[in-house]
This record gives sequence, C-alpha cells and structure tokens, in this order.
Amino acid sequence: MSDCTEFAAKLDPALLRTVNGLAQSEGRQVQSLIEEALTNFVATRTRSHTMTGKQVSSRSFAPLYGLLNG
Repeated sequence: MSDCTEFAAKLDPALLRTVNGLAQSEGRQVQSLIEEALTNFVATRTRSHTMTGKQVSSRSFAPLYGLLNG
C-alpha cells in the first residue's frame, strides 16, 4: 500500500489494547484492522443513505412509478 496517507488519531487506551490484541492474535498489523473497520463503516453508511433516499423517492413519486410500471 504505497499510496497510503498517514494520519493521527486519539483512541481510548482500552480500545487500543483490544485492537492490538486482535491484530496480534490474527497475525495482522493494527493498520489493516483499522482499514478493514473503516471500509466496513463507510460501506454500511453508504448503503443506509442509499436506502433512505430510495424510500423517500418511492413515497414522493409513487404515482409516477405506478404509471411507469403499469
């Protein structure tokens, strides 16, 4: 991952100990666990916002969708 950008973050010490322990037990680096967690977080949030938009659109344009599907 040569295109990575460094950043600093402050974490609760207990959380960091847990993450360090998980990384060690899985034979991975903390960086890879953080990247995986953030990737999953972003994907979840993106899906959530997309579904909310779809629901709003369905309610707002129900008559039009009925005409298009009918």
